[in-house]
This record gives sequence, C-alpha cells and structure tokens, in this order.
Amino acid sequence: MDKNSKVGIGGSRLETPEGEVHISAFRYHTIANEFDRGLRLGIVSKLLSKRLLAPPPPASACETDWVAGASMIIRREVLAKIGLLDEDYYTYFDDIDYCMRARKAGWPTWYVPESRVIHLVGCSTKISDPQKEQVAKRRPRYWYQARARFFTKSYGPVYAALADLAFMAGFAVWRVRRLVQRKPDIDPRHMMLDTFLNSVMVQGCGLKPVANPALQKKAA
Repeated sequence: MDKNSKVGIGGSRLETPEGEVHISAFRYHTIANEFDRGLRLGIVSKLLSKRLLAPPPPASACETDWVAGASMIIRREVLAKIGLLDEDYYTYFDDIDYCMRARKAGWPTWYVPESRVIHLVGCSTKISDPQKEQVAKRRPRYWYQARARFFTKSYGPVYAALADLAFMAGFAVWRVRRLVQRKPDIDPRHMMLDTFLNSVMVQGCGLKPVANPALQKKAA
C-alpha cells in the first residue's frame, strides 16, 4: 500500500490450514456470470471466461474487481471518502459492495497473494462446513437478501430481476442435466425456490435491509 498510493483496498490470499488456496479475488456479479453460476456447463464457462465470477487465483499482485472481506487492508482516504461498510447487509456481499463503492470513488482494489491468511470457511455462519468438501444444506434467507440488496443497490431493480432470471434459467437446465447424467446433488436445498422468493420480482424494487437473525431471535 505504501508503494502504490493509488490503490484503495488490498486483499490477501486465503488458505486452509493445510495450505489449499481459496479463490479470494473476484469479478463483479453480472447477468452473464449469474447465468454461468446456475448453468455450470464447461463450454459456456469458456465462452464467458473473461466474465467469470471466480477466475483462477492470480500468482502475483494485480488489480481485481473485489476481494474477500475476510482479510482486507483499506486506505484511510477511502474510509474518509466513502465511509464504512453498509451495515444493512448484516453479512455477505458487503465486501463486494464496498470494493465497488471504492472503485466508483476512484480507488481500485488489488489482490496481493504475498499476504497469506488462513481462513476457516463457514465457521461464523455455518453455511458451509470446513471439514467437508460438499455440503448441501439450505442457505439462510439473509444470503439471498444480501444478494438482492447488492444487485438492486449497484445496478437497479431491472438489472437485479434480469440477474435473478438468468441464474434461475441456467440453474433449471443444470438440475435437469444433473438428473440425466446422474451427478450427485450437492446444491443447497430449495435454491431455486429461495432465489425466486427473495428476488425483486416477489419482494419488490425497494432497497431493503438484510434481516439480522440474531436480533430477530432476541426480539422473539
């Protein structure tokens, strides 16, 4: 950060305790890579290689769209310019939102693999189990709410609806192909239904805060 005064945010290379590298440098979510995320077809992924959400981890420091919030360094001037994280996310997609806000204010994000950090995936939210390679439990509603908030806030409700439709179209084809090819079912349960129920097509076009389940339990 001292050597590159124009860089606003830096992100580390994230690893398992065994040294396996997690993807932590990403491209922004778009309609195209939401379709690819649902479809999971090699030839389409190759055609969209320049737009893939999670490209292979770079071997050296480079500019990227956003980095995982598990380990970020943020320049003081960025904080002064755009403020803190958006607290209405609760969790998930807040790091993407912040990197995009910084870029719009003229501060790019870089991925710096020389900074290596062990990241125990899923220990806070339990969305995934770090002891298992594949977990197919249902994702909590706040994940879908955070996704909807990011798309609506960043691109507008029409784009958010198109992103939802793109994912669901690709995912529907994948689910049929999975049955035909007898592939194991490792998708989170009710993913199609939950995507639809939390989309702007059902929830409306307004920018909504993400429900904090801890606060909901206290209120109950």
